[in-house]
Amino acid sequence: MSLRLRLLLLIGISLSLLWGGVTAWTLYNLDRQIRNSLDQRLSMSAQMVAGLISQNAAAWDAAAKGKKRDTLLLPAGKGLACQISSLRGEVLARTDHTHPNATRSETLGFTDLTINKEQWRSYTIEAFGLRVTTADRLSERNQMLHDVLFATTLPFMAALVGSLLLLWFGVRQGLLPLEKIRQALAGKAPQTLSPLSTQHIPKDLLPLVNSLNQLLSRIEQTLERERQLTSDAAHELRTPLTAIKIHLQVARITEGEEAKTALDYAEESVARLQHTLTQLLTLAQIEGDFCWDDGQSTSANEILKLAIRDAAPQQPERVQLGEIATAQLALPQALAVTALRNLLDNALNYSPANSVVRVETQHLESAICFSIIDQGPGLQPAELALVTQRFWRRSSTKGSGLGLSIVAAIAKRFNGKLELSPHKNGGIKATLTLPILR
Repeated sequence: MSLRLRLLLLIGISLSLLWGGVTAWTLYNLDRQIRNSLDQRLSMSAQMVAGLISQNAAAWDAAAKGKKRDTLLLPAGKGLACQISSLRGEVLARTDHTHPNATRSETLGFTDLTINKEQWRSYTIEAFGLRVTTADRLSERNQMLHDVLFATTLPFMAALVGSLLLLWFGVRQGLLPLEKIRQALAGKAPQTLSPLSTQHIPKDLLPLVNSLNQLLSRIEQTLERERQLTSDAAHELRTPLTAIKIHLQVARITEGEEAKTALDYAEESVARLQHTLTQLLTLAQIEGDFCWDDGQSTSANEILKLAIRDAAPQQPERVQLGEIATAQLALPQALAVTALRNLLDNALNYSPANSVVRVETQHLESAICFSIIDQGPGLQPAELALVTQRFWRRSSTKGSGLGLSIVAAIAKRFNGKLELSPHKNGGIKATLTLPILR
């Protein structure tokens, strides 16, 4: 069910129930008031006749006690009948269109009578020894009620129909901004992920448009990462694949030591290719939506031990540890180890063979700063700005050029920070800030 139809049904049914309730209540009260007014008319008519009798009470008293005489016929208005009779039941006067029995009631007050299959409503009082009865036909009374109620209901029905029409127009106009958003999204080309305009957008729809724009931005970034990964892989894998091919061709056409050397070179190129592919996949998973949560919460000192074991398995003494914090890191163990191992790899590879790399930690309020200081040749300021870019490396060095890119990606994903700066004693100081569990 569409949103427009849902709104029309919900509000339309609510309006119909509201108008229906108001109409029913109005008709009920109007019916009761009209019936009371008609009964009051009968009562007042009888009392008025009794008042007229009181002005000539002696003559009416004599007539009531005298011999039987012809009934006096009196003119009357449409629908109203009146009869004056003695207490003995003798009719002294009545309206000329009234049935002789229509106003014959032995009961004082209001009474419903059925005479010749016709219903009457009568009212009877006694005054000055006489009985005064007024009555009207229930058929005429009901017809009048029907006419009044119909005339009253018609405006309500017209108001209900008008309200539903205005509701349809209002819902249509109210949902017009959503239709414009739909058209804007439908009109976008697959390669166009520019944000939607927020001009002339109602305040209530701004969060929706902003969320859509954020989604479009994330999709654009994802597609850009995929394009970048494809371009980088095509560029970086071409060299080791070519080297492997050449070395295998040399091994095929040669023999002895020369063939063995070619195979060794091919094996070295395979190792380089494998390392590059592993780094590329790791970087793609970190920057993508891959779930790294391994359920393990590891302390900072344990992470450092694992990273040193991977980076310097043969020479652990080259890594000098300062005071190490013991707080639990708020990121998966595998990624924390990867980030520190890459930093240690760089520091050890660019430092002299017999030099040491110093590692220090600083416990902040909500994070831990790992500082890794090497004794290498350092970097120029222009190179510091490029060092975290993919596949950047000095022309004279080996490696895939992805180590620091992976560290920066891990820090960004978990709201950390990677900073590289020249150390006062030479070399580079790499500071990695990672969040901790609270």
